[in-house]
Amino acid sequence: MRHKWKAKAGLFLAVTFVAAGALGAAQPATGIPDEVIQLTQFGPALGVAAVALLWPGEVRALLAGALPGRRPGRAPDATADSPAYGPGPAPSPYGAGRALSLLATALLITALSAGAYALATGDAHATDPRTLDHPFALIVVTQLVGACGEEIGWRCFFQPLLRTRFGPLAASAAVGVVWGVWHVQVFAQAPAYAAGFLLATVAMSVVLGLGLERVRANRLLLAGGFHTLINLGMLLFMDEESGAVLPMVLFGAACLVAAVPWVRRAPAATIPAVASSGR
Repeated sequence: MRHKWKAKAGLFLAVTFVAAGALGAAQPATGIPDEVIQLTQFGPALGVAAVALLWPGEVRALLAGALPGRRPGRAPDATADSPAYGPGPAPSPYGAGRALSLLATALLITALSAGAYALATGDAHATDPRTLDHPFALIVVTQLVGACGEEIGWRCFFQPLLRTRFGPLAASAAVGVVWGVWHVQVFAQAPAYAAGFLLATVAMSVVLGLGLERVRANRLLLAGGFHTLINLGMLLFMDEESGAVLPMVLFGAACLVAAVPWVRRAPAATIPAVASSGR
């Protein structure tokens, strides 16, 4: 029991990385355009499924807040100071204000990124959705599906798992680092590009981790909605997919700026010292 959380995390990450690589390699054969959906996004969902085969009860407890109308119980190996599973007054199950703040932060990140990029280059870099190769409504729906395929792993399983041992800020930053490294393709770009991307994933993970703290339902929809808005904003207003360094660096900086208010507003009591992992 002592290090069982490490076994869960290790299995999840191993399957997530391998499955994403396999799905990415298989995508060209499917004929599904990357602009519509990237199959690699379902790697984390397969990672969760693999862990559930060995620890079904624990995975159900960790995922309980992901869907509407379900209240998470205490994870079997949670520590007493893990707010997501510990004692204390139950907050509202959805938190409309928290939801709006999270989604507004995603829009703010896009606005800051696109605005700074336009100022730096003198060009608005806006893409008319009607000029895309596929219907924009289809892209919106599939982007949400793909984002949820990722977020059921990162924010609905891995974040709560780390929260059984660490405070929300440390857990969120750790998830952000792993989430960034999982996008291995960015490391084929310039070092500054990869650094900007990692800054973005860590900062966005902090926003999501703190924003979802003590949210007891709809975590998957909130995280997936945030992720989708970011992806759509980058698709329409940035061209970082070309490998250009400037837009990625500006995106990372915008994410960092957007994360600062979340960290400043987080009550000190919800950012405890790292919990002991020796249980």
